[in-house]
Amino acid sequence: MMDPTTDNAAYTGGTGDAAGARASLEALRAEIAKAVVGQDAAVTGLVVALLCRGHVLLEGVPGVAKTLLVRTLASALELDTKRVQFTPDLMPGDITGSLVYDARTAEFSFQPGPVFTNLLLADEINRTPPKTQSALLEAMEERQVTVDGTPRPLPEPFLVAATQNPVEYEGTYPLPEAQLDRFLLKLTIPLPSRQDEIGVLTRHAEGFNPRDLRAAGVRPVADPEDLEAARTAVAKTSVSPDITAYVVDICRATRESPSLTLGVSPRGATALLSTARAWAWLTGRDYVIPDDVKALALPTLRHRVQLRPEAEMEGVTADSVINAILSHVPVPR
Repeated sequence: MMDPTTDNAAYTGGTGDAAGARASLEALRAEIAKAVVGQDAAVTGLVVALLCRGHVLLEGVPGVAKTLLVRTLASALELDTKRVQFTPDLMPGDITGSLVYDARTAEFSFQPGPVFTNLLLADEINRTPPKTQSALLEAMEERQVTVDGTPRPLPEPFLVAATQNPVEYEGTYPLPEAQLDRFLLKLTIPLPSRQDEIGVLTRHAEGFNPRDLRAAGVRPVADPEDLEAARTAVAKTSVSPDITAYVVDICRATRESPSLTLGVSPRGATALLSTARAWAWLTGRDYVIPDDVKALALPTLRHRVQLRPEAEMEGVTADSVINAILSHVPVPR
């Protein structure tokens, strides 16, 4: 099994087996750390989303390396990536692509938009109007784009990492709950600790260029073949009836919480089961335990609940409600 701390310059491609795929994905954390400091939880969340064929909402203030994180992940996985800055004047065709008239052939040809990639960074998705948001969300759900009646499949794997700024809501178009529910995970990107921030500045003082990942030593440690082998293994991870009931009990408890006006839907329960299976496999097991469910509960459920205004005024957060539910729902033995 590959050691995540070894030099990966000799990486020659995926092994196609589950053990090799797990080792390759474990090596991602060490590889991404060459460019991004102190974001292990976000790296793990993005890998879980790739394994579950889901999408991620990244929330954090500007300047905490959200863009660099996605670019580095794509480089370490040998995946194509594109970035779109969402603005109020962005049109759906700017995302999906459009038909362009070719004067030489006197015909219309399709010019693919940036959504035709493996990892799409949708920067500040809440700054673009609902019509453009819907175009992206349709591509996320259907994994295809339909222009002039012709469906065009998106590349595989395909992941959207959409960012939101948690402190500037003036002039934005917040995603409605039904659209938030389409994201598998919501990951919060915190400000770095003092020691991590010193590490960031030290790297820049030594000449680190975030636009040149090769110079930073980032090399491919996994590829789509590894990812597909991992997905196959995750699908075989067993879930006992007790664990299934535990997931259901957690989600049902959110619907009964006096602090919430909206609880987790059955789709959210399915998402929690999927992410728990992926986490179980990543940690080396072929079965799910309650701790796997607890580990992924916050990122999987926090954006699927809605606080009552009075609870919000009292300082209650979605995370605190979910943590309270986790502490009260009986854990299977």
